[in-house]
Amino acid sequence: MNIRFFIKASIIAGFLSLPLTVNATDLERRQSELKSIQAQINKQQSEVKNTSKQRERLVSLLKADEKAIAQAARKVNTTKQDLAKTDKKIAELSTKQAQLEKLKTAQQKSLSNQLASAYLAGNHDYSKMLLNQQSPASIERLLAYYEYLNNARIDSIEQLQTTLKELDQIQADQQEQQSRLNKLVLDRQQQAKKLSQEQSQRQSTLTQLQRTLSSSGAKLEQLQIEEASLKRVVEQAVTAMKNNPSYEGLSSRKKLNWPANGRIRSAFGSKRSGQVKWKGVIISADEGQNVSAIAGGKVIYADWLRGFGMVLVVDHGKGYMSLYGHAQALLKNAGDSVSKGESIALVGRSGGQTEPGLYFEVRHKGQAVDPARYCKR
Repeated sequence: MNIRFFIKASIIAGFLSLPLTVNATDLERRQSELKSIQAQINKQQSEVKNTSKQRERLVSLLKADEKAIAQAARKVNTTKQDLAKTDKKIAELSTKQAQLEKLKTAQQKSLSNQLASAYLAGNHDYSKMLLNQQSPASIERLLAYYEYLNNARIDSIEQLQTTLKELDQIQADQQEQQSRLNKLVLDRQQQAKKLSQEQSQRQSTLTQLQRTLSSSGAKLEQLQIEEASLKRVVEQAVTAMKNNPSYEGLSSRKKLNWPANGRIRSAFGSKRSGQVKWKGVIISADEGQNVSAIAGGKVIYADWLRGFGMVLVVDHGKGYMSLYGHAQALLKNAGDSVSKGESIALVGRSGGQTEPGLYFEVRHKGQAVDPARYCKR
């Protein structure tokens, strides 16, 4: 057994023994650790064994960086949705205010006309009408008429008062929503700054990781480790599917929408490196774009996976599952139910990618199948 095979086997065994979740450290600690690793790489560049160890440390650091990015991106996305809702609420309040202002003008005009009519009709004292020897029937009709007009004026005044109160409430709601909007704008600015810092740290880590993968042999070794990690997750997912309620599955006769808009950069079954082939597709898409579930189901995995970054797996029933990788952030957690077309993640470049895109797989009973059999352009 040569030393290279021993190192490779040790790395795979060591990785598979790692837990699936690791708590992300703070940004300053990760920056310090990266500087330490970088110094060691510069000093011991030619030593294969030490380089392999440093690579593993960098992978762990990359995981922490990308999880921090996912957390920051998820907050940015939530704030973005809150901003949209608040803008919509302010617009609705403005529309309601305009309607009430129009109603107030109409009510004021109506009340003014009623008061003018009452003034022109003059005062009709009951005793004066008796002295004028008007008939009781005429007096009764006049009194009923005046009572009707009086009640109408009272109703108009009450309606106007109600409208004015509603306008006051609308104005108070507008001020509250505007204050909320201002706070959300500030929050988004801070979150965007945090996201930028995390992305910068991640790029530094990735640069050092790529230095340890300069040879084709090291890259192939890395792919094999990533394949092993994916196989492990798929096996876990297949086991989890047995405990889930049955969904409709996927039908090749009923074409589904692709999870993201973009061109296919790497096709199913195409060569990655050596004998390693793509078991899914890479869709080139803008970073931060929504990723949609291709069909209804239940999330059975949502975490960081070596080589694939932030990964989400959905059980669609009848042995079918879909997998979404390289995400910037996951919008759903394991155990969540999702509907067809629902946003479940954001397009990113996690897993050590240099370009944004979505890794997408469809599997049936654990075996990868061409997604183009189920999704249409």
